[in-house]
Amino acid sequence: MLTARVAAAMLRVMSFSLKRLVVVTAVMCSLASRAMPASGAPADTARWDAAAAARYLDARMDLWWTNAKVLKTGDADARCISCHTAVPYALARPSLRRVAGETTPTAHEQRIAETAKLRVEVGAARQPFYDNSEDKKRESRGVESVLNALVLTSRDANRRDTGVSPDTQAALSQMWSAQRADGSWDWLNFGLEPYEAPDAVFHGAALAAMAAGTASHLASTSNTRATDAGVDRLRTFLSTNVSSQRLFNQAWALLAAGQLDGVLSGTQRDAVVRALKERQRPDGGWSMADLGAWHWDKTEAPFSSPGTTDASLLATSDGYATGLVVYALRRGHVPASDASVVNARAWLTSHQQTGTVTDPAWAPWRAHSLNFDREHGGPKGEAWRRMFMSDLATAFAVLGLSE
Repeated sequence: MLTARVAAAMLRVMSFSLKRLVVVTAVMCSLASRAMPASGAPADTARWDAAAAARYLDARMDLWWTNAKVLKTGDADARCISCHTAVPYALARPSLRRVAGETTPTAHEQRIAETAKLRVEVGAARQPFYDNSEDKKRESRGVESVLNALVLTSRDANRRDTGVSPDTQAALSQMWSAQRADGSWDWLNFGLEPYEAPDAVFHGAALAAMAAGTASHLASTSNTRATDAGVDRLRTFLSTNVSSQRLFNQAWALLAAGQLDGVLSGTQRDAVVRALKERQRPDGGWSMADLGAWHWDKTEAPFSSPGTTDASLLATSDGYATGLVVYALRRGHVPASDASVVNARAWLTSHQQTGTVTDPAWAPWRAHSLNFDREHGGPKGEAWRRMFMSDLATAFAVLGLSE
């Protein structure tokens, strides 16, 4: 039998061990709770500053309405809707509103949609984006028909339970009327990557597929046989050409396939996902330089940009490439638990920059021009244009984190 003294000693030891276990368990639970987002919240919301992203994007739209090209639009004037600032804003800003618990579209969202609506209404009475030649008029018509449809279908989707509005249907009709026989659209070519070069025709078709797919989810049936034929041509164009595209365009095809059924086969989807994952950098991000090959308007190697670029900046992971790819992977049904997605989101949350909208060189996430060095002054370094790629970076970082 144990003596009273021995028994008391054993009880003291057991009590001490139990207290240590409780403390260790509490610490582990605390760490785990910090690492996991709240149930139902967008991924990593607790670790990135959505309000700062909203302030930046809103401020950039303030500048856009002030500085953008003015286009005659019937009896009125309108600012053009840009691929690098206004369209990403229209896609990403609703996600930031949802994070903040807000349901009313911002004034900029409303103005972008109203601009697209007005441009659709006046039709042929609108000044093209560029009208210095017949080629540029034709290219402008193709670009604008797709962007107007994308903006308005996205607006309708964020309204919820309203279906396809009449102005959106008119925009879609104009988009289909501008479609080329091969299923694509004429696209602006100024020898500038990624949006104004010959390969951007595929990107434009992917945007059209996103608009068409969004409309198909909002409407119970197709509207006309002409629409059905246009969708068939579009699917064929994308699926036939995707394997020959640079990874940037393949990422957009993955996004399009997430909206419009039949754009990619299962085998094609898997190939795109695999190729994107293979280009992920050890730090978890992607670089726009890695999503090429970039050809500008050249047809033979060696390929080079029209201006000098900062190779050291382009060689690192950036917010646009990383946000775009992780957004595409998620829309391509890659689970949030997949290592590539987890690592990419970790890169995004750790690379959000702090600053204020009064600083002309600040954006929550940065990306840099593939065409010119805009970071070190000179004629191409004007502050407003310098941040165009960072407008994309911030919008798509938001989409990649909140999807």
